[in-house]
Amino acid sequence: MANAIEAVVVFVMRIGAHTIWTAAACTLVLAPVCVSAEEGFDTEHIFGFMIGSDVGNPGEREFQSQTTGRFGKGGGTYRAIGQEVEIEIVPLPNFRIEVGGATTLHDITGVPDIDDRRQLNFQGASLDLRYRLLDRERAPFGMTIAAESHGDRIDEISGAKGRMYGTDFTLAFDRELAPNLVIGALNLVYQPEWARFEATGLSEKSSTIGVAFAGMVRLRPDVLLGSEVRYFRQYEGIGLGELSGQALFVGPTAYFQLSESSRLTLSWSMQAWGRPAGTAANLDLVNFERHQARLVFGVNF
Repeated sequence: MANAIEAVVVFVMRIGAHTIWTAAACTLVLAPVCVSAEEGFDTEHIFGFMIGSDVGNPGEREFQSQTTGRFGKGGGTYRAIGQEVEIEIVPLPNFRIEVGGATTLHDITGVPDIDDRRQLNFQGASLDLRYRLLDRERAPFGMTIAAESHGDRIDEISGAKGRMYGTDFTLAFDRELAPNLVIGALNLVYQPEWARFEATGLSEKSSTIGVAFAGMVRLRPDVLLGSEVRYFRQYEGIGLGELSGQALFVGPTAYFQLSESSRLTLSWSMQAWGRPAGTAANLDLVNFERHQARLVFGVNF
């Protein structure tokens, strides 16, 4: 499985950024011709690594499968693939609840400061709560606050066993830049993490802050294409202590409405720039990966 997903990522890389962005530019020019009048965007699921302000309508229920691949560290071979299944419900207006469970596959050889391992394990469970503060249809922009808490027995990055707890806090904004045609989004992120590793008994605390931008263009009523730009800074301690490193990720995202009840989102990001603290490197492959890819499939039931 790891080899197959990595092969897809390598294939996309070989296409080349120039080809991808040339195609996107042509799409922007042709999009007005291709688009007919449609109802507005539903931003709940159209982004890959980001979130929108929409949370669904009361009574909605969804099943979602999310596969995330992380590839490339400072040396050796690094592949980490997470598979999460989730159930989403909207019990009240503007409020969404999501519960999920995840498994992880690690294939690590010769990576500095990470033990070699090849394993498949149940990782842990998560609870995601979202509340929409501003509705885009009644306000200048949409705004939602989200808190996704997780408890894990396997470290997402190293694959080491232990106890890991954290919460991803996100403040999400979005606005239609051209009615029914172009949507833009902004995410502000704070991620405190705590871990205690089984093998060593050592505890670690860290925190990450980030800002992310996305733009999506409607090519057809059921197809959106765009890109996401994400910048992160990681610190020691949950209170943003000493800086550990920083990274900038850039990549395309595509969304497909497969039917009235099913959807598919594909996203790939490459670290375009980064720097571990105390170095002059152009990439941070200590705290972050070189490539990230995500595939999300969802269905209403």
